[in-house]
Amino acid sequence: MSIAYDYSRDTSPVAPAAKDRLLLIDGRRVPSASGRTFKSLNPATEQVIATIAEGNEIDVDHAVAAARRAFEGPWRTMRAAERGHILLKWADLLKQHADEIAELESLDAGKPISAVLRQDLPAAIDTLTYYAGWADKISGEVVSTRDDALTYTVREPVGVVAAIVPWNFPLMIGMWKLAPALACGCTVVMKPAELTSLSALRIGELALEAGLPPGVLNIVTGPGRTVGEALVNHPDVDKVTFTGSPGVGRGIMRGAAGNFKRVSLELGGKSANVIFDDADLDAASKAAAAGIFFNAGQVCSAGSRVLVQEKAYDEVVERLTARAKALRIGDPSDRATVLGPVISEKQMKSILDYVDIGQKEGASLTTGGQRVGDRGYFISPAVFANVKHEMRISQEEIFGPVVSVIKFRDEADALRIANGTAYSLAAGVWSRDMGRVQRFTRKARAGTVWINTYGYTDVRLPWGGERDSGLGREHGTAAIDNFTEPKAVWMNLNV
Repeated sequence: MSIAYDYSRDTSPVAPAAKDRLLLIDGRRVPSASGRTFKSLNPATEQVIATIAEGNEIDVDHAVAAARRAFEGPWRTMRAAERGHILLKWADLLKQHADEIAELESLDAGKPISAVLRQDLPAAIDTLTYYAGWADKISGEVVSTRDDALTYTVREPVGVVAAIVPWNFPLMIGMWKLAPALACGCTVVMKPAELTSLSALRIGELALEAGLPPGVLNIVTGPGRTVGEALVNHPDVDKVTFTGSPGVGRGIMRGAAGNFKRVSLELGGKSANVIFDDADLDAASKAAAAGIFFNAGQVCSAGSRVLVQEKAYDEVVERLTARAKALRIGDPSDRATVLGPVISEKQMKSILDYVDIGQKEGASLTTGGQRVGDRGYFISPAVFANVKHEMRISQEEIFGPVVSVIKFRDEADALRIANGTAYSLAAGVWSRDMGRVQRFTRKARAGTVWINTYGYTDVRLPWGGERDSGLGREHGTAAIDNFTEPKAVWMNLNV
């Protein structure tokens, strides 16, 4: 395993670039009402990289009021084409500041800079550009009912949206929520994750520079138990869009019942990547490794369960183990780094606990599963063989670089195991038999199924799951439905 990190240049507990960051409310950067702040750490060095204003219920009230004024005023009444032009200008500003934003994302989330530049930032820009194009194309339809009436529908913006964003892809998932909501004419109060707030605050500033009117986008940073709950319970918030854990998702549904807010939830995953013995084992093993170790396994659709048919099992375990050992772990700012740290000390301890659980359950750890170094939250990628479907490491979301390799006999056995968790976000299937993969695809309980590949997403395709993986879909036209309400209009032609 390749490990590369030069700690000699990091001697202070505070990074040289550390700055104070304020809330963004009604077009202004403001301190929190309480004056309290919290520190953001670089998970690769444990250095403080920023001090951030800690919002509370008062700040949420101010932000929601600003969003309501903007919704009832300039944003909703603006020509849809002009809204689209502002979003396109915002996308251009993201391109102009690409290096700065990528560095913030890498520092704050511990992401390898190469991955941010290759995937996260381009995906965010693509999402913004895509929905900018939708802004003036959101329309209803004329419906034929009777000869003495003109009847038609229009789609109107839902209103004030609370967008609650996770820490694993703060920039990309943040834009998955912001772009369609704004294109539809909604206004937004965004709560980035407490661990990763920096890129959100910066792109919020660029949104104002692009011409977004004050109050259209407000950003309140702080803990979920304060800021998130205040947004969910707020009587003047019309819609909550959330990505995160199933436990928090259930709490959001309970809180949203107060005024019957619309809710969309993208939650957890325990995705099965199924490899039949007639598959291209080299390609399948390579994609399976990327599918679990990308972003240090902190991906809701990570292929954390690799199901392998009996004849191919030992070969796939061997290939996965070799790939895990070869991954370069280290400084996220080094473009050669493949695996950065996990997000926090708490997350690191949770992952290492699962490694212990797996061994106690009787699974065989073929490599990894240990902390790397004594500074930063690095974990060597872990491969478990001889995993039984009922084991906790097979059933529970670990959210780290840990893969369980499970043996199956035939199609029916593979499908039983693949569908045998509480999650239903994604799945993969590898075989040269096209009839087999189509049968599997039809019966797999998953919002996305990849065939002879794994992990790709595109904003033009629906994204989401069911059960503990969430409620509703993001992306594509589904997002337009998320942030608009249809209105029926009936005109009497006999007047």
